[in-house]
Amino acid sequence: MPENHDRPSRSVRLDHRQVRVLAHPLRLRLLGALRVDGPATATTLADKLDTNTGATSYHLRQLAEVGLVTEDPDRGVGRQRWWRAAHDSSNFEPSDYDDDPDARAAVEWIQSHQLRFLTEHADRWHTARQTWSARWRDAAGMGDALLVIGPDRLQALEQEIWQVVQRYQQESPADEPDARPVHLFHAAFPRTEPDR
Repeated sequence: MPENHDRPSRSVRLDHRQVRVLAHPLRLRLLGALRVDGPATATTLADKLDTNTGATSYHLRQLAEVGLVTEDPDRGVGRQRWWRAAHDSSNFEPSDYDDDPDARAAVEWIQSHQLRFLTEHADRWHTARQTWSARWRDAAGMGDALLVIGPDRLQALEQEIWQVVQRYQQESPADEPDARPVHLFHAAFPRTEPDR
């Protein structure tokens, strides 16, 4: 299990600067890799993400400037710099950036990237699922429901769902020998009818 899961979950509400810096494909991948796999050097991350160390170092420094990653001084030897995610998760409300067109555009890009990420992972699972046990195939899946609900109750529902998710994140998988990392995607959108 990655080292960053050994500490209590910490979340950051992204400010305007952070969201603008995070709206970059390599920076999102770097932050994600540090959150999932734990501390690493720029060289290790460059190898993992199939990029060069110079670009990785530059973008890690950009993330560090806004407090999304930090150096891990206990690991560094000599000139070697280790980096870790400063938080376990990020959150924001799109309306946080209504007064900042650049931050609003950054959030729109991040949300579009999340949709691509979901689609890519769903496609990979769909392709590989027959190589997994029946127990895993039965446990994994998707579903949808149509609710008639207002924004206040929808927000309460979203918060309740994330409380359940956080509880499962904090429980130890030590009692589950077949535990694996699982991506959980959740989305709730008002139903819109296509133009006719």
